[in-house]
Amino acid sequence: MKKKIMTMFVMALMAVTANAQKFALVDMEYILKNIPAYERANEQLSQVAKKWQAEVEAINTVAQTLYKNYQNEVVFLSQEQKKQRQEAIMEKEKEASELKKKYFGPEGELFKKRTSLMTPIQEEIYNAVKDIADMRGYSLVIDRASDTGIVFGSPKIDISNEVLRKLGYSN
Repeated sequence: MKKKIMTMFVMALMAVTANAQKFALVDMEYILKNIPAYERANEQLSQVAKKWQAEVEAINTVAQTLYKNYQNEVVFLSQEQKKQRQEAIMEKEKEASELKKKYFGPEGELFKKRTSLMTPIQEEIYNAVKDIADMRGYSLVIDRASDTGIVFGSPKIDISNEVLRKLGYSN
């Protein structure tokens, strides 16, 4: 499967170059590492994720404590008390699960925060790359940091530093 994708990619590149179209490479990892706002956003996301994870773990700890107490006292409890304790344990576990989903789920708070912090940075980079591509006549700009199967890319066609300069960052 990977060979097919690589073959199709090489064929697409050959088709692009056959028409004498120009292309360039960028290293998005390198660019992002050199943008302080990106590093600050990552740090902010990391801190908020740790805080939220601690909240979820605190509720899980309460649930575990309730369960251990239940296990130690089960022989002394009536059926009604057992049922109440089991419901309390399940309620705490459900609360922890819902909080985890709220914070870390696919449409959770962390996703929303990441989107709000990263989208402006990504758009700024995209616009800089697009401006350079338009100015230089590049038909295709490929991210060498992604897993595209690029075996070799000449430094001559890497415009990463130029993108950083356009964004106002020296390298």
